[in-house]
Amino acid sequence: MSRIQTGKEFNLHPARPRSNPYRILALAVLILGAVWLLLSVNRGAIQSPFMPTPTPTRAPNSYILEAQAYFEAGKLDDPASDLDAIGAYQLALQVDPENALVWAELARIQTYSTNLVSTDQQRLERLQNALASIEQAVELAPDDSTVYAIYAFVLDWNASSNLISIAERENFLVRAEAAANRAYLLDPDNALALAFYAEVLLDQQKWDQARQYAEQAVALAPDLMDTHRVLATVLESVGAYRDAIQEYVLAAEITPNLTFLYLRIGLVYRHLQIYNTALEYFERAAVINEQLGVGDPLPYIAIAKTYAQQGEFFIAARNGEKALSFDPTNADTYGQLGMIYVQARNYETALPTLRCAVEGCTAEENETALLFVEEGILTSSVAVEPLELTNLTVAYYYVRYGSVLAYLDGEDHSYCQRSLALMEVLRSAFPEDELLMQNVEDNEATCYSLMDVTAP
Repeated sequence: MSRIQTGKEFNLHPARPRSNPYRILALAVLILGAVWLLLSVNRGAIQSPFMPTPTPTRAPNSYILEAQAYFEAGKLDDPASDLDAIGAYQLALQVDPENALVWAELARIQTYSTNLVSTDQQRLERLQNALASIEQAVELAPDDSTVYAIYAFVLDWNASSNLISIAERENFLVRAEAAANRAYLLDPDNALALAFYAEVLLDQQKWDQARQYAEQAVALAPDLMDTHRVLATVLESVGAYRDAIQEYVLAAEITPNLTFLYLRIGLVYRHLQIYNTALEYFERAAVINEQLGVGDPLPYIAIAKTYAQQGEFFIAARNGEKALSFDPTNADTYGQLGMIYVQARNYETALPTLRCAVEGCTAEENETALLFVEEGILTSSVAVEPLELTNLTVAYYYVRYGSVLAYLDGEDHSYCQRSLALMEVLRSAFPEDELLMQNVEDNEATCYSLMDVTAP
């Protein structure tokens, strides 16, 4: 038994105090009060004083405003943090998961964010995420015009993926038209409905109707980036390049940090062979990406191809290499860079670069990445997976790779058999493309002559 240190001798048998009736009565009152309080708390009549103070929850509107601000700032998606438009909309949905318009806006931003990625697989994943978001919105609000307008937009952009079949593309376009038509019927004065309907009509090559709807959309909502972007796209498609530039510029003035708008303006100027102005817009896109901390190779690819068209192959190659430094595993960038090397007649460098794009390469075979290691740009070389032969862009990587193999064929290197095998693949994949087949035949004729054999 422990002892309490009081400075006095501890008494095991203290004297018992005499009972006091007033004290007993007071104690009884206290006990009855405690019982009443406990019962009241259990019934919910009284808030327990010992309950923790609830943590205040942000209203979904605060996240929505934040998302809109991020979008206007050009921060659609930042893989390094949630400080972006997509992340803010997702936080809003955690608070209010039944908000159809927030699901729709999330899908819209996810779709636009495909302009910020550089591989077909990344684009496909973004588009699939957008489709899941907008389908959630449709389920929650089956009679909302804006929801269906964005549904049409997402379906239409899904149809543009290079990694889907022709049948899948047709299915997406049919669904996009149905969604656009429903959006229009629900509200014929909805600017987004008209704009995205115009985009669907454009993909169906209904030029006049697409232009009519796009112009109506701009008239209804001249302060909306989407309406100017769609009208610009329509005008560019019908060859009204100056008018298209004007609309793209208006779209960029509304949302000045969306780099894909500057890339489109630059591409139109390049088509008009106004190269200096084109470069200005490409460089503006690169600067915005740098300010946002985005490692996007697309502006540098555009700059590289522009210099190549002017015969400035050294500058073109340096910009292509800059693009590759952002993602040295991106097979498409190897293809773009390899094409520049071919234009510069630098076949020895083009060979391993195009091989990585067409056939893939190990880290040991990746001569471009190994050079980056020597220059201190990369810490180690990387392997590259080959591109799928799903579109004409990749097909021409095959063609140029085949021509390089034929050119470098000789006693030391017998490359023509590989070139002929690649040309046979192209014949099976794109038999109806006359220009491509002409290139295939030229490569085959070169190799047959070098091999001193008669073409089959």
